[in-house]
Amino acid sequence: MSVTSTSPAAPGFGERLRTGFGLMGPRHQRHTLPVEQVGALTLPIGDDGVVAGVNTEGQPAVLGVNRPTPYDMVLIGGLWTAQVLALRAAATGARVAVETGRAQAWMPMVHAMGGGQNGLAVYDVGRVPPQGASAGTPVLVVRDCGMRPPRGRVVSAPWQSVLTLLPYLSPVAPRLMRQARLVGIQRVSPDEATEIARVIGLPRPEMQSLPGLQDGVTLWCTDRDRQYVMTQATDSETGLLGVARRMD
Repeated sequence: MSVTSTSPAAPGFGERLRTGFGLMGPRHQRHTLPVEQVGALTLPIGDDGVVAGVNTEGQPAVLGVNRPTPYDMVLIGGLWTAQVLALRAAATGARVAVETGRAQAWMPMVHAMGGGQNGLAVYDVGRVPPQGASAGTPVLVVRDCGMRPPRGRVVSAPWQSVLTLLPYLSPVAPRLMRQARLVGIQRVSPDEATEIARVIGLPRPEMQSLPGLQDGVTLWCTDRDRQYVMTQATDSETGLLGVARRMD
């Protein structure tokens, strides 16, 4: 594509083509664009990562979980959402290591993905081995360890993000939220919403919305941004995990 210009062609251009640039190709009308329209040549390029769902404008909401720096995330919500994110992370090529005290809830996913040979493995609490994460093989560690998860042996590192799932606000939640780069909050009680707002500086409108969030809706928060995201399962995800739910 070229931009229309009123400047004359350089002298001898045709001759230089014949003598210095090989044979002349077939003659086709060139694609031209007026100079005043050049600014319209833009492409919508978003973040690279896991599509968590759609935002309030119906646009894809992407969580950039594969990063060259340590990245900690906390999700105060349901197992269903954590499992959808784990499936989608594995689909992007990341290896997913699940640390959990309820392995039976994760084993259908392991079997569906080839018995742990295709990107997702489940470990008992405290038994996650070193993952050897790299730019070529990023890792997502999902910690599904209940209300009071112990300090993990495998922590966030370059190309290794950690997602800690908390079913409710617990005594360790404030510490985990303050340490996290990204916090996801699903439906909680009014008292929990008040405490969460105090810990992460949530404005009053968002705080008041938390007790009424629908199943599958998460308020994702960073230091500078907040976004409501509806996670919509694909047919295969629904067949494996069921419909969106806050409780298990």
